[in-house]
Amino acid sequence: MEGPRNSITGQVRIEGVALQTGDVHGGVHVHSHAPALLPVPRQLPPAPARLLGRGVELAALDRELRALPAPGGRCLVLAGPPGVGKSALAGYWLRARAGEFPDGLFYADLRSHAPGDPADPVEVLGAFLRALGLSGVPAELGEAAALWRSATARRRIGLLLDSAATAAQVRALLPGSEHSVAVVTSRTRLTGLRMDGAGFLPIGLIDRSAAVELLADRVGADRIAAEPLAADQVVTRCAGLPLAICVVGARMAARPRQPLAATAEALRREADRLAVLRLDGETAVRGALDDSYGALDPEAGRLYRLLGQLPVAEFTPGVAAAAAELSPVLADLTLDTLAGVHLLEERRDGRYRFHDLVRLHARERGRAEESAERCRAAVRRVADHYLATATAAEQLITPGRHNLARDYARPPCCPVEFTGEPAALEWFDRERDQLAAVLRDAARHDEHGLVWQLTDALQPLFIRLRPLGLQLEAHELGLRAARLAGDRAGEQRMLTSGGQALRSAGRPVDSAHWYRQALELAVADGDPRAESQARTGLGHAHRQLGELPAARAQFEEALRLRTAIGYRRGVGLLRIALGEVAVDAADEAEAVRQLNAAVADLTAVADPYEVARAQAILGRAHTIAGRYGQARSVLETAREGFAAAGAPHWQARTVEWLGELALAQGDTAAARERFTAAHEAYQRLAAPDTARLARRLESLPTGAESPVAEGS
Repeated sequence: MEGPRNSITGQVRIEGVALQTGDVHGGVHVHSHAPALLPVPRQLPPAPARLLGRGVELAALDRELRALPAPGGRCLVLAGPPGVGKSALAGYWLRARAGEFPDGLFYADLRSHAPGDPADPVEVLGAFLRALGLSGVPAELGEAAALWRSATARRRIGLLLDSAATAAQVRALLPGSEHSVAVVTSRTRLTGLRMDGAGFLPIGLIDRSAAVELLADRVGADRIAAEPLAADQVVTRCAGLPLAICVVGARMAARPRQPLAATAEALRREADRLAVLRLDGETAVRGALDDSYGALDPEAGRLYRLLGQLPVAEFTPGVAAAAAELSPVLADLTLDTLAGVHLLEERRDGRYRFHDLVRLHARERGRAEESAERCRAAVRRVADHYLATATAAEQLITPGRHNLARDYARPPCCPVEFTGEPAALEWFDRERDQLAAVLRDAARHDEHGLVWQLTDALQPLFIRLRPLGLQLEAHELGLRAARLAGDRAGEQRMLTSGGQALRSAGRPVDSAHWYRQALELAVADGDPRAESQARTGLGHAHRQLGELPAARAQFEEALRLRTAIGYRRGVGLLRIALGEVAVDAADEAEAVRQLNAAVADLTAVADPYEVARAQAILGRAHTIAGRYGQARSVLETAREGFAAAGAPHWQARTVEWLGELALAQGDTAAARERFTAAHEAYQRLAAPDTARLARRLESLPTGAESPVAEGS
């Protein structure tokens, strides 16, 4: 018999998010290596300290804020030509009114007018939801949008959706709360949002006095006073576009001894040359960019041109170094040079990006001055940088996984170095959009080896962080690429890891189809390791379909193969699978035997994540056998292991099983609290378990029962 159980009043913590639970019996403490409370999202990019010439627009936005809220929240569309300062205005206003949005300020660049693909709404929603502590996002847009609306239903948030092209693109991202304000910037009016109750504010050019004052902020009032005519010519030829004035001002500030008249004359010549390209004042920006670009030293000019060719939206020094074959130190200095003359925007954490128009200019200059081969080689070097870094992160997170060859066009010079597994997982999380962009670009350019190998390297991202939509897309692309490349090892790997993705998506029949194809390949090639992997996947598909004898048969044959080749980690994983089948069949003795052996195997190969999985399932087996003390001890140990590994889904599942333990002991109140904590965690992860556990909570008796004595 065990001693008295603990009673805790307060909060259960799952993956860094506190959930109020009241009295929690049985010593349940759910936590992770993440901070106890996530910071309030403050995602807006840097805004100017002063916003000149926009008093009328700011007053109009304030009036909208003071108006009675619409049931679905306020949506304000700022429409105007490129370079007019829509994003700066929206960001400045939202920052100045941050007190109105205590639950967060969110930002997304929809990239509608940038080269490459526009932002995927599911990925945008994923970033928003992760900022709120929800680790998983449904693969379907409708489900992801519904989760976003549910998560923000009672929150007071501000949202900036930058560079939108269509009303449909925006609509899925609107919070839908009467307490929310969404500001949308676009080159078009987006009148389709009128049905959503949107307000519309046209953003025009700034007047001459504001333009001169903006230029003075950049170059100094004394220079403006010394050459008022030249200053007037500069702002006139910048057509009242703030972006053009900022670019020109940065260029002039870098040459304090050059007369303003020289810049005015350069702009006149560029305006004449580019007059045929005029589009809503865009010529002024082009002229300003050509002037600033022409003043760059050769190294900075080359980096500027090559960055314009990349499919990624943001650049780190490592990416810049790979693109232009520079040392990381020189790449960092050159990025700073480009930001200093307003050709790049410095973001956060040492990252940079282009304004849409500047990126188009950089791309045009690259295509005009670099050969197509050199441009594509730069893109491939960056892709290899990501492939090498993802591979290093994968090997750190899953050191026992069998690694396939990587076909680099050239050996990467400086992949990211990681201090440990949490840093590697954080890199995957931070770079997921860039990795997706590189993968899609490689697929468009038929770089088949790169496509399937990058998909293979992203397995820790898929398994630990569960971006299910990207996982399915990547494996479709990866399987096609491996087959087109005629790479049977790659095809085999894509079929097995893709089968796992389909199983995670709740598609066991499709999963089994992929695994059968993998099995046929493995048998034809006489590859016992690949055969064991395919049979393992087939066993999981059979188990998901409730076909336990077929599942057991596949697992046992796979175990025989892995034992014969001496693959101890694989043996441990199969013992977990056989233990799960035994638990499903209520054969607790067989389950304990297999799972204890699995713990031993996986401890020997230093795989703490899989050790925790074996322990969690072992805890269920002890619960079935009535060994409640052992069950609680091993489940708590497993939960702590998942917290250390950054595995929130398994943390939630373990808490659910602690609820099953409480229910088996007759403690309905403790079971309800644990099921509630697990249910809320599943909601944050957008896990399929959410609906199942909700039904289980509804079926619990409403009255709390007295706990019974625990077994030994």
